[in-house]
Amino acid sequence: MTEVAERPRPRVDSSRLQDLALSYWKSAALMSAVDLGVFSHVSGGAGTVEELAEVAGISSRNAERLVTVLRAMDLLHLDQGRLRNAADAERFLVQGERNYAGPWIQFTRPRWPEWGRLTEHLQSREETVLSADMTAMTVERARSYHQATYSIGMGAGHRFAKHVDLSGRRQLLDLGGGSGAYSIVATRKFPGLRATVLDLPAVVEVTREFVAAAGAQERVDTLAGDFTSTEFPSADVVLMASNLPQYSSEIIGTVVAKAFAALEPGGEMHLIGEMLAADGVGPLGPALWGLAEAVAHTTGRAHSESECVGYFRRAGFERVHADPFVAGTLTRVSGFKPRR
Repeated sequence: MTEVAERPRPRVDSSRLQDLALSYWKSAALMSAVDLGVFSHVSGGAGTVEELAEVAGISSRNAERLVTVLRAMDLLHLDQGRLRNAADAERFLVQGERNYAGPWIQFTRPRWPEWGRLTEHLQSREETVLSADMTAMTVERARSYHQATYSIGMGAGHRFAKHVDLSGRRQLLDLGGGSGAYSIVATRKFPGLRATVLDLPAVVEVTREFVAAAGAQERVDTLAGDFTSTEFPSADVVLMASNLPQYSSEIIGTVVAKAFAALEPGGEMHLIGEMLAADGVGPLGPALWGLAEAVAHTTGRAHSESECVGYFRRAGFERVHADPFVAGTLTRVSGFKPRR
């Protein structure tokens, strides 16, 4: 009788854990590269470490250190002996270009010290509906916040208008619409569509600035309030985008029900947010946004795709379905109010 050799088990080591523990080093390298304008300089012709060091105002030794990491992160490449940006770095991290997203890359930087105290935050029993940043929002803070998110918001707005046909719709209610990016794009693409951005009083002052800069004053107006408590005006489209993890299941369910009540028969709602998969496991991005609410001490959490579909169905929506919006990051759940 021949003995069958037992297959050796894969060896388990700590490499993955070490990489996770050092992840914040990667974030720091990226943010410093944005600070120093590395990708802008490379796009402008700085093709060697020495050239980059000179225009960035750092030593050649430190430029070499940073470039080495950026190449390892696949953000910089070497092409015929000259540095060049990776495609996404060239598109989004070159200052002065239309798609520049440098402020978004720096968006969460002020929270670094608090993430270092995550254990303390997790041990705290203090919770509020909205974070202190939101409840104490000033016009200056709102302006800084939405300047950081506007370029990303416009990109998402174009994606929404490409994937959702609002032809024939008349009134869009944009819940927590911030800069108004979705409303600006949608009302531009679909003639006859008007939009109202409902957001906090300090925020809508800034919304008006973005709307005016886009020349959309005749198409987009604002309503100051808190969409968790403010009565909704009538609409035939309701949109809520990119603020899902800030709220509890109870609040999201209530907001979806309020939207259903405000919609005209046959109207539609779209909820775009950082959603977990239907089984609640990953992706990592939405999970981390949910964890961020522990740092903010709110009742917010990561919601799964199946939970969000449930909010719609319990409110009375028909034809409810979920679609990927930005793979691994955002999902769009939509539903229609019956015509009867």
